[in-house]
Amino acid sequence: MNHKRDYYEVLGVPRHVGEPELKSAYRKLALQYHPDRNPENKAESEEKFKEITEAYSILVDPQKRAAYDRFGHAAFGGGAYTPDFSSVDFSDFADIFGDFFGFGDLFGRSRVRRTRAERGADLRYDLEISFEEAASGLDTKIKIPRTEICSSCNGRGARKGSEPVTCAACGGRGQIRNTQGFFTIARTCPQCGGMGQVIRDACPDCRGEGRVRREKVLGLKIPAGVEDGTRLRVTGEGEAGYYGGPPGDLYVILSVREHEYFERKGNDLYCTIPLSIAQAVLGAEIKVPTLRGQERLRIPEGTQSGAVFRLRGKGFPSLDGHAPGDLYVTVQVVVPRQLSREQRRLIEMLEHSVRVENKPLERRASEKVKDYYG
Repeated sequence: MNHKRDYYEVLGVPRHVGEPELKSAYRKLALQYHPDRNPENKAESEEKFKEITEAYSILVDPQKRAAYDRFGHAAFGGGAYTPDFSSVDFSDFADIFGDFFGFGDLFGRSRVRRTRAERGADLRYDLEISFEEAASGLDTKIKIPRTEICSSCNGRGARKGSEPVTCAACGGRGQIRNTQGFFTIARTCPQCGGMGQVIRDACPDCRGEGRVRREKVLGLKIPAGVEDGTRLRVTGEGEAGYYGGPPGDLYVILSVREHEYFERKGNDLYCTIPLSIAQAVLGAEIKVPTLRGQERLRIPEGTQSGAVFRLRGKGFPSLDGHAPGDLYVTVQVVVPRQLSREQRRLIEMLEHSVRVENKPLERRASEKVKDYYG
């Protein structure tokens, strides 16, 4: 005859209970009936704890709960279902027990067996380039210190002609299992580190690591239009992986040196060109520098200091392939600090013929230069 109590009754929850409420009910009962908290009545507490843990292990599993709701205990062998606690996955119970019983580390680690294949680490390389190189692009070579797969053992770690052997401590399982009462606790094997195998005859070149430290020269293509802080990713050129795992990536971080007279804002360039008084008054044709050589710029008569001229397409190239930016040239009239007697006489004659009323300019006029810069 089946004397098992209803699982919902065991946990004291309704049949429509949700998972959060189910966990809360189990946690409360588990803390109340855990044998470690009832040393004076340990046998009875252990049986009670088994009962509520069995109920929870069924109801927390959607498939098992659906079968139980339909067929009751008969869904598990006609009422003869008794869970084997050595195979119960207690990883879901870690957040229920917390560290109250000191199980936090055990629950967090015992169920995960370390994988042989492991991806290599990513690497970072800082590269400084000139302003002109950022504008034109650059093909260069860099030397990267990194770990690579050992060519002598092909990353296995064992001497050529030998093979890793099964770990005697764990029998190749990678875990050591200890039974404590009705719990079976697994921990990573300290001898093989969870691999299940140990190397008896290590490769002399890599000392059993499967990887060696080397420097590799890589060709690097820097596209035109990069800016300071640009990050270039070179796939597969990072540290070698472990035990056949894929390598990491290399990230090249660019640092662009400032230019002697160009200032970059986005893809536009800005510079300031000096003008003599005569050039500003009479007008002139001057040469201004660009990233691709000099360009002629016509200065009209009566140009004021601070006037801005725009040269379309003479700025920085666009990294996305769009049209390059523009070059904005601000002219600054240079007043000589020292004059010869003849120069002074000519300036005085000019001053008598060209009078300027010395009164403040309207604010709109003084803001024109700022408008050019947005």
